[in-house]
Amino acid sequence: MLEEVERWLAGRSWSAADRPLDRLLAAKARDPHRGSVSVVLPALNEEATVGRIVATIRRELMEKVQLVDELVVIDSGSTDATSKVAREAGARVVHRDEILPRIPAVPGKGEVLWRSLMVTGGDIVCFIDADLKDFSADFVSGIVGPLLTDPNVQFVKAMYDRPFGDTAGQGGRVTELVARPLLNLHWPQLAGFVQPLGGEYAVRRSLLERLPFPVGYGVELGLLVDALHTVGLDALAQVDVGVRKHRHQDGQALGRMAAAIYRTAQLRLSRGHLVRPSLTQFERGENGFVPRTHAVDTEERPPMREIEEYVSRRAA
Repeated sequence: MLEEVERWLAGRSWSAADRPLDRLLAAKARDPHRGSVSVVLPALNEEATVGRIVATIRRELMEKVQLVDELVVIDSGSTDATSKVAREAGARVVHRDEILPRIPAVPGKGEVLWRSLMVTGGDIVCFIDADLKDFSADFVSGIVGPLLTDPNVQFVKAMYDRPFGDTAGQGGRVTELVARPLLNLHWPQLAGFVQPLGGEYAVRRSLLERLPFPVGYGVELGLLVDALHTVGLDALAQVDVGVRKHRHQDGQALGRMAAAIYRTAQLRLSRGHLVRPSLTQFERGENGFVPRTHAVDTEERPPMREIEEYVSRRAA
């Protein structure tokens, strides 16, 4: 590991307990014009978990204390009761297709995160996945904390244990097999991130609006790499929030995720043309193995500050 990364780990890795709520509230009160917080949950068919997450954030961080100013669920086309459950739990729910209708939406998590900037106003934007189980408000307050208390920090990732079923530390298979090797080989300054692909992170809006967003699963790696090049390692940080439990995907879904992440990395390494942005996988059928070919996300949305509607809205 680079000496620079060892120093970064010592100075930019914290625990959620390092910044109690009263300290965060005091910091926010000192500078209310730079400390407004928007929490965004991208959601697709998450009726089983989204309500509890929303209710916890609303109760612990909006009613008991006023740390979070805005709580928004972006529904990216759910066919279950995700929107209804989220709304009843206290979130403002916006459908992906209602945002920037001039630009046709494409499927993908990154697409939803990018569009969320149009319908939120916080100086700090905190993304939380909607499939978390046993959710704690520390996931939000922990990663927002450094941004409220240190003006030099601009991007904070959550870190946590990721059990796989009853086995500790075996979650995050795409992280260990794809993302971590890529980062260590090509962006060794980012080798200190425990959960580089984690969906829980908080970022200053002023940085997010300068970054392009891969539309699919490559969004977390893309934002992290681009943030490094935009603001430097010392502006990035991570906070330990404990244990993350969530719904695990099957091996083929993980393969498609891995392909999108590799594509995102390849594009940043070469900024060149991809020869074949597709992935063929195999499923056993009645007469043997059947190939299934899936497109790999190749589209990226431009920095939000280049979108006319966003510029007009922020100027209003």
